[in-house]
Amino acid sequence: MAESNKVAFVTGGTKGIGYGIAQVLIQQGIKVAITSRSQASADEAAARLNQIQDGYALGLESDVRSLESQRQAVQQVLDQWGRLDYFIANAGIGHFAPIQEMTDEQWHETIDINLTGVFHSAKAALPALKDSQGYFITIASLAGTNFFAGGAAYNASKFGLVGFSQAMMMDVRNDGIKVTTIMPGSVATHFNDHEPSEKDAWKIQPEDIGQIVADLIKLPARTLPSKIEVRPSMPPK
Repeated sequence: MAESNKVAFVTGGTKGIGYGIAQVLIQQGIKVAITSRSQASADEAAARLNQIQDGYALGLESDVRSLESQRQAVQQVLDQWGRLDYFIANAGIGHFAPIQEMTDEQWHETIDINLTGVFHSAKAALPALKDSQGYFITIASLAGTNFFAGGAAYNASKFGLVGFSQAMMMDVRNDGIKVTTIMPGSVATHFNDHEPSEKDAWKIQPEDIGQIVADLIKLPARTLPSKIEVRPSMPPK
């Protein structure tokens, strides 16, 4: 395991894309901290991940809506493993409704988690990533360039996240920190109360995004794919 001295942090890592990323990174020999707003959920997911490689997963309670919460979580990772090399800002939520029906609470929760939460993550992680010459990866969406009815809050958060990620990339690259945003299409997850099933076999799988992350961090230091759009290769006709 050539990457055994490396450490990653995945927000929203207890299920879906976040869990798939953590799974692949641990298989690559990378230690991974995953977060949830519930310590019990984080511990349960970390226990499953530790079955891949014992001691390689750490479950943390953290809320991306709080900068202090993110700073505390990053400090816990540094206290545990002494370094941070890769930060994957994955935590997200979706509220979908026509603007006439969307509540103020739904709007703010979407923006606070999907966009402001990534700002908080960056502020918390950048000092450690500068020390390690590390990588900050955001999980956006094809909804960050493609708008649709009922998607006002989600589109706004993901359009904003794509712009934030690209600007951040230019802000920090001379500090030796890489930034990439990954923009998946249909992924087989529990997102928006969906229950994955065999009917989702055509969709991108969470571990597919994990493999993209694993491939990105292996690229030569001089190369940076700053924005990656990912679609299912053979969707239903």
